[in-house]
Amino acid sequence: MAPIVTDSEQPFTLSIPQSHLDLLKKKLELVRFPDELDDAGWSYGVPLSHMQRLVTHWKDRFDWRAAEADINLLSMFTRNVTVDTFGTLNIHYVHQRSEVSNAIPLLFVHGWPGHFLEARKLLPYLSAASPVHPSFHIVAANLPGFGFSEAPTRPGFATRQYAEVLNKLMLALGYEEYVYQGGDWGHAIGHHIATIYGHKHLKAWHSNLPIPTKPTLFAHPLAFLRDLFPYSKATREGLGRTAEYRAKGMGYLAEQSTKPQTIGYPIADSPVGLLAWIYEKLVEWSDSYPWTDDEVLEWVSIYWFSRAGPAASLRIYYEMAGGSSGLEKSAAKGAKWTSVPLGLSYFPQELFHLPKWWAPTLGNVVYAEQHDEGGHFAAYEQPEALAEDLRRMFGRRGPAYGIVHGKDGYE
Repeated sequence: MAPIVTDSEQPFTLSIPQSHLDLLKKKLELVRFPDELDDAGWSYGVPLSHMQRLVTHWKDRFDWRAAEADINLLSMFTRNVTVDTFGTLNIHYVHQRSEVSNAIPLLFVHGWPGHFLEARKLLPYLSAASPVHPSFHIVAANLPGFGFSEAPTRPGFATRQYAEVLNKLMLALGYEEYVYQGGDWGHAIGHHIATIYGHKHLKAWHSNLPIPTKPTLFAHPLAFLRDLFPYSKATREGLGRTAEYRAKGMGYLAEQSTKPQTIGYPIADSPVGLLAWIYEKLVEWSDSYPWTDDEVLEWVSIYWFSRAGPAASLRIYYEMAGGSSGLEKSAAKGAKWTSVPLGLSYFPQELFHLPKWWAPTLGNVVYAEQHDEGGHFAAYEQPEALAEDLRRMFGRRGPAYGIVHGKDGYE
């Protein structure tokens, strides 16, 4: 599995050593489950019965080698990227090229607890050639510290550095101009890429986790005036759900934003602890998605077998938040409004539900679509719907058609 360290693009084949699989099995055999209150359901966290089933399946039936073979069908590579004051990081990514020569270069960026496999279902939709919709060359990178990308070894690797890595990766691949899609951390990083590299390199971006700010009179007068009128029932309900999530669903964020090293010990040492920590989010943040046990275990195994270990992925919260729990404001610090075209997709079971007329505080919104199904993991839960949004945004009749010079997505 160890990548060849070089500045040029190198093919990557995933091959976890058998000794790592043997150690995982031993740890699963030694599990000690907690007790559980009667009729607790999901109120206290992941139900014991779910964990017992998943752990048994992971230990006795889950076929990692089959999952590994399927993952290796993806066009995976690694490449060194130098980051100012942080040295060189070896970055792992999927590079799915379309057969359409004029395909639009698109950078897909995941968040936590995601990784590059979030994009797997999107790839065939976006790369497909058709006379009726645009085609894309897709780059789905593992963020530094996630999956099989090298992790930074010094403190302070935050939004600007993630933006620098990803922009330099696209330039190294020959994409001087490109478009972008992201949710979760992908939203925050995309906003910063638009701020720093917008127009020159990033030509348009799309988010499926719009987190706008309350409009002010001088910056966004029309949105501010709209905000003075009574909110509709749907808007009030959305704000209520957002408030409930902030009050009851962000305990993980407080810990990862303030003491990531502490929570890192149990998830780095215990595959059961890691499974519970991520499985809770996969279930609660999706829109009744029918997760199979194999899907869950493949997803979590990427973290367990990751290059830097699962704890490395948590530090993004601390660095983005500056060591505090005020992550929403800290992550957005330095991101500015730009005229770079922005598209938005709204999914009903997303974590934040803020008034749509606040959206212009994020940027130059040229496309927005409300969906009837889908949650936080839109690319995985609703890949066809998300792909269709991108096709409409960048297609011949779309508001961002022809935004990348010489690459309109059609033959």
